[in-house]
This record gives sequence, C-alpha cells and structure tokens, in this order.
Amino acid sequence: MARILVAEDTPATCEMVRHALTGDGHQVTATHDGMEAMEHIEGGAPIDLLISDVDMPGLDGVGLVEKALAARPGLKVILMSGFTGGLERAENLKARTGGILPKPFTLDQIRAAVRKALA
Repeated sequence: MARILVAEDTPATCEMVRHALTGDGHQVTATHDGMEAMEHIEGGAPIDLLISDVDMPGLDGVGLVEKALAARPGLKVILMSGFTGGLERAENLKARTGGILPKPFTLDQIRAAVRKALA
C-alpha cells in the first residue's frame, strides 16, 4: 500500500487519520506541524501522499504544500481544513493537490479521498 505522511496539529484528528489509514494497510507517519513534516520530506523519506491540515502553528499547511511540491514536484497531496478561511487560503492550491477535505469528515470520506488521490 501507500506511504503516507500526515501533518495535523490536533492530536485526536491526527490519531484518527493515522489509525484509519494504517488499518487499511498504509504505512503512515504522523507529524504535528509543518516543520516536522518538511524534515521528513527534505530527509528523503519515501512518501506517496502528504495529508496536511491547513491551519497549523509555524509552517502552516499552505506553506508546507508549497515547499513540499517544490522539493518533490510529483508528490500527491490532500489538504484538510475545519475553517472557512483555511479552505479559502487553500483554494489556490486545489489544482495542484488531490483536493481539499473539509472538517469534520468521516473515516469513509478520508479513505475515499486517499483512494482518489492515489489513483
């Protein structure tokens, strides 16, 4: 299955996504901010898909995706946001990502978004 990097600063959401996708057979690395996620990306960790929250302290999801795609142009990305402002900020990246998933979402919705992004 896929190697997925999750960047999410809310521990409960991060764990829910990690647990669901690991249960589906994916190898999931969970990080809690954009800088930690970039360390994995810049360190050469094998990653098939980046799933990132938009609103995080420090390096936010929009900045993370811009840097991640500059470092790895073919990287597949899903953005998540629970705030209307976050969704608006992510709109300009929509064409370069596998989509924007509004929070709250169900396990079926995150699984479907992952399947679509990896297709």
